[in-house]
Amino acid sequence: MTDNLSLSNLLALLEHIALWAVPVIFAITVHEVAHGWVAKKYGDNTASMLGRLTLNPIKHIDLVGSIIVPGLLLITGTGFIFGWAKPVPVNPNNFKNPRADMAVVALAGPVSNIVMAIIWVLVVRIGFAIGTSSEITASLLIHMGGAGIGINLMLALLNLLPIPPLDGSRILSWLLPRHLSQYYNQLERHGFIILLALLWTGLLGKILGYPLFAAQELFFSLAGTPSY
Repeated sequence: MTDNLSLSNLLALLEHIALWAVPVIFAITVHEVAHGWVAKKYGDNTASMLGRLTLNPIKHIDLVGSIIVPGLLLITGTGFIFGWAKPVPVNPNNFKNPRADMAVVALAGPVSNIVMAIIWVLVVRIGFAIGTSSEITASLLIHMGGAGIGINLMLALLNLLPIPPLDGSRILSWLLPRHLSQYYNQLERHGFIILLALLWTGLLGKILGYPLFAAQELFFSLAGTPSY
């Protein structure tokens, strides 16, 4: 009986991971491609020349950020699922207005996640439209779509935090006076530690809790399903 229960739990966990795998990989891949695509529009071809303007996830996957971290967060049930891909290289020296253009390039990442969340809303709606005519397909679309909504909203809000090197820090750096932004940007070497400290102390949940809840309520209501 115990062995059967353990096997059942393992299968349920594997199913849960499988449903989240596609949305997570696409969320972080499209996020990075969006940075590179907008950078190219503003005159920087670095990402394009290095073959990074592709939706092929193999070009972007980071073992730790794309697989290990989101996998551990999913398994441990922290309530926050996020990850990152290999950063798309951007050279601000190729921009006409480096600080302002870099802010727009940074904003492209979170915007892409919001767009993807909308697409996943449509996937959920398609699942409901299929309904009993193909219950397995409908269930897959509804649950994977729900995961897609959740991860993309989480990444959008997380990346808007003004913690270097998150996208929000590039926007704040542009808004700050130049002499202050130089000091502020020096925090980048401590950014990952700051982010982990916020996660482990629970402060990250308090900071993002209400905005994430409100965004999820809106998007899941559009999808016609309760929030995850």
